[in-house]
Amino acid sequence: MTRSRDDGGQIDPFAASSRADPGQASSDLEQTPFPLAPPPHTSSERRRHRTNFDFERIQQLRAHEYVAEQIRRHIALRLVAPGDPLPRERDLAVIFGVGRPTVQHALRLLEAERLVKARRGRTGGTFVLEPRENTAAMQGLVDRLRGRRSELEELLEFRFVMEPSVASIAAEKRRNSDTKAINRILRNMERALPEPEYMRLDTALHIGIAAMTRNRYLTEATERVRMELNDALSLLPETETWHSRLAREHRAIVKAIEERDPNASERAARQHVEASNRSVRALLQAIDSPGKIRPIAKSS
Repeated sequence: MTRSRDDGGQIDPFAASSRADPGQASSDLEQTPFPLAPPPHTSSERRRHRTNFDFERIQQLRAHEYVAEQIRRHIALRLVAPGDPLPRERDLAVIFGVGRPTVQHALRLLEAERLVKARRGRTGGTFVLEPRENTAAMQGLVDRLRGRRSELEELLEFRFVMEPSVASIAAEKRRNSDTKAINRILRNMERALPEPEYMRLDTALHIGIAAMTRNRYLTEATERVRMELNDALSLLPETETWHSRLAREHRAIVKAIEERDPNASERAARQHVEASNRSVRALLQAIDSPGKIRPIAKSS
């Protein structure tokens, strides 16, 4: 999520010394409580000096990569449901402020990743692929999860620590308008039939609770967790039992937040995350096994 920031002027740490009287600067240096290391002069000293740092080279995104990443993020968050069309190329060009060739290049990247597919004709366009209806896309999704096994385990640990705290803070800071909006999402979730719509609302619910904290870092962290986790969640089979259990857990969290009870909110969120994490771990364990992928029952 891009936010505008009001950056102030940059402070040049060398500006004062460059304008100061040389004698005064020398006096200041003599009074410095810590010894100052002399700058390296020889090439071998400079090389040795550089090895003390572990900086990473800056990777500058090109325009088409930026466009592809923004669309990829919307797909990962299920803000664009599988089967839905993306805006037309010329509309995307206006949205991003780039030329159509840049948009076309970005869409080719996404098509190579099996995230979208271009269709020609009167009803054509670029559509988000549904992995369950596309064996190659499904296998690509599974391969991505298998390759991120360790990273996803870290993500589940982070979620277990973060989300209960988010719910607790939301209970303390929520406003009346917040609970009206979150209850509306909850009602729509309980009526949602297609899984993509349910996933979109589930994401909206968690991000909505985080937004109640009035803390941009918690909101952005929640968005990131959902974005990284939605691939795994989308592979869990949908059942009426699963949806009923989720509905109970979500209602418990929202009720505690409405009552401004931080402790109850934290407990309800922890129970929800524990159950969800068990299901994801069961899925990851199954896809780690060689051979044909088997359906994974969701944990109760």
